[in-house]
Amino acid sequence: MRAIEIRKPGGPEVLALTTRQQPVPKQSELLIKVFAAGINRPDCLQRQGAYPPPPGASDIPGLEVAGEVSAVGAAVKRFKPGDRVCALVAGGGYAEFCCVDETNALPALGSLTMTEAAAIPETFFTVWHNVFQRGALKQGETFLVHGGTSGIGTTAIQLAKAFGARVLATAGSEAKCAAMRDLGADLAIDYRQSDFVEAVKQATDGKGADLILDMVGGDYINRNYQAAAIEGRIVQIAFLRGRKAEVDFSLLMMKRLTHTGSTLRARDIAFKARIADELRQHVWPLLNERQVLPVMDSIFPMDQASAAHQRMEDGDHIGKIVLDMT
Repeated sequence: MRAIEIRKPGGPEVLALTTRQQPVPKQSELLIKVFAAGINRPDCLQRQGAYPPPPGASDIPGLEVAGEVSAVGAAVKRFKPGDRVCALVAGGGYAEFCCVDETNALPALGSLTMTEAAAIPETFFTVWHNVFQRGALKQGETFLVHGGTSGIGTTAIQLAKAFGARVLATAGSEAKCAAMRDLGADLAIDYRQSDFVEAVKQATDGKGADLILDMVGGDYINRNYQAAAIEGRIVQIAFLRGRKAEVDFSLLMMKRLTHTGSTLRARDIAFKARIADELRQHVWPLLNERQVLPVMDSIFPMDQASAAHQRMEDGDHIGKIVLDMT
C-alpha cells in the first residue's frame, strides 16, 4: 500500500510517499480502506520528533480516518465489509489501509462526505472528553475556548452551543472572529486587539467563565485564572505558547478553581470506546441532521502531505485540513 512516512525529524519537507506492507486486522479489528485522513497538530509534533507514537502503534502519522471496511477480524460484531466508517486511530492514518479496534470506529453517516467524516474523530473525541466529560460543561454556563478557529475550536463552539452553553472564543484576526460568530459564538475576541481577560469579565458582568478550554498555555495559564469564575474549571489540552509559566496560585485557592488536562492518543482502547459510545448517542444525531458539522478549511491530495502540514503550521486555517487518500 502507499503511505506517508517521516524520513527523519524535521519540517514538512521530511514527509515522503512510500510503500508499506498492508496491515492485517487482529481479532477485534477492522481493516479500513482509507479514503481520507485528518491532519492534526499532534501529527506535526510527531514529525518534529516531539511526540512519538505509543507502544505498538504504527510509526506512520495520522490519528483519524474515514473509509470503507475492507476486512474484519474474527471477533468483530459491529461492522461488516463494505460499511462506511470513521475512526480514531493511534497512528497509521496517512496510508491507504489502516487497522482499528471496532469499538473506536463509528458509522460514517450518509449525510457526510468522506473528507468531512475524516475531519471528525480526533476533534470530536477530544472536545467531548475535555469539554463535556472532564470539563462537565452544563446548559446555561459560560464557556471560553481559545484558538476558536482551529479544528478543536470550531468543534467546541458548535457542540457547546448545541448543548445550551454561552460561548466566548478567541482568535487572532477579524476574519477569524467573523467565522466564530458564524458558528454561533456569542462573543468573538480578537486577542491581538483586546485583552481577553477584560473582555470576558465585561461580557459576564465580572463573573468570569465557568469553563475554559485552553490549547495555548504559556502566559495564558495565569490569565485563564484571572478570567475564570468562582469554582471555574480550566482544561489544558496543548501548550502552543509553551508548557512553562509563572502562575499566581493564590487565584487557584481563592476562586476554588479546578485546573486539569489530558492527552488522548495514549489512552487505551476501552477508554476511547466509552467516548465513542457517548458520541454515537449524543452527537451523531446532530451530525446526521447537519446541525453540527466539521468546518473544512482545505483538502490536499495524499502526495501533498507536506503542503498540508505547512498549511497547519502557518496558522491561517479555519477548521480542518484533510488528506484525500484516493
